[in-house]
Amino acid sequence: MNLLSGLEKFGIKSDGIGDIYQDEKQDKKEDAKKKKEAEAPKVKKEEPKETDFLLEKAIRCPVCDKVFKTLIVKNGRIKRKESDRDLRPRFMYIDTLKYDIASCPFCGYTAMNRYFEHISSIQVKAVKEGVCMKYTPSNEPQTGIRDFSYDEAIERYKLALYNAMVKKGKTSEKAYTCLKISWLYRAKIEELEAEAEKEGVEETKVESIKKEVELCRTEEAAFYNQAYEGFEKAISSELYPIAGMDQNTLDFLLASMAFKLKKYEVASRGVSRLLASSSATSRIKDKAYDLKEDIITAIKSGT
Repeated sequence: MNLLSGLEKFGIKSDGIGDIYQDEKQDKKEDAKKKKEAEAPKVKKEEPKETDFLLEKAIRCPVCDKVFKTLIVKNGRIKRKESDRDLRPRFMYIDTLKYDIASCPFCGYTAMNRYFEHISSIQVKAVKEGVCMKYTPSNEPQTGIRDFSYDEAIERYKLALYNAMVKKGKTSEKAYTCLKISWLYRAKIEELEAEAEKEGVEETKVESIKKEVELCRTEEAAFYNQAYEGFEKAISSELYPIAGMDQNTLDFLLASMAFKLKKYEVASRGVSRLLASSSATSRIKDKAYDLKEDIITAIKSGT
């Protein structure tokens, strides 16, 4: 039965329309379909890899004058996380520390990116005699975008430290290199501990990881002490900025390092200077105040 019969005189054909509420029913069907699609499990996005944040850059070695490619971080793409108290930087999906070294694969000259091009003719001569003549090129691939393991990164930093010693670089350069090596050992420890906590890891593997962690802790502490000692010397012999840091930043770094090394009196004096400083930013002062509270707690507890 066509309930709309008789509309033909108005030029309206109502053939095929049998349900007055068909629009509502159609809407309900579409709503149900949309709801079902919304409730369907979403495909989990794959986490970005470190290599997604890297690119190759061609640079010229100031020692042997040859051009080579080095990996640098796409700073515009990385997302910063809260740094460690001693200013160790943290980012999502990538540890940028691993890629802050330029190492010439031809002659062995190696330095942190900020220092690589800044080398005097006297230092070039020293590197040629003390590094290049002894250097054996690595068999590892030197081109292409790939992620570095912590062991590889640490090796590159140690080579940078050796170069800094040979060329008689600034005390702050050697101290900063030591600090970054220490941070890399800390990061490696975190990686190892995360691996040990995975389900299904054999007990023998866990024990092996624990031993490696202890070795890393020893290395971390050794380089940390060297970094602290170096920065203490640098502040009395170099002008600011030191290793790219202004006085307040370096004062906070040293106070944080002193706290970690349980030099509470030294840390407390550094914090007091920062809190009384008219040039320190509110951010630095907030960090210094938090550190002060932790120093007081540590002294009271005798830890």
